Amino acid sequence: MDLYGEDSFQRVQSFYLRGSSGYLLVTDGTRPETLEVAQNIQQRAQEVLGPVPFILMLNKHDLPWEIREAELSKLRAMGWNIHYTSAKTGEGVEESFADLAQQMLRPS
Repeated sequence: MDLYGEDSFQRVQSFYLRGSSGYLLVTDGTRPETLEVAQNIQQRAQEVLGPVPFILMLNKHDLPWEIREAELSKLRAMGWNIHYTSAKTGEGVEESFADLAQQMLRPS
């Protein structure tokens, strides 16, 4: 369930973020507009948390994609750690969580 666009979630979002040591953003690789939403979430998370590890999981890697590599290159240049995943096949999911855990456990 996607709650990000709901007004009720917008009001309590910072409460969900507070105290987090890292986070995963999951977007739909078949819908380019989800990258804009991910950028908004990431910006808000940085405002609340400061610089903590995060991973962008581009989901639905098992389907035809509409997100252009140029857009992803821009995000990588900004320091985004991007993983290609498929909830349907499980591709990349375990690796994404393992990578985030390693980043979170790394001494600052």
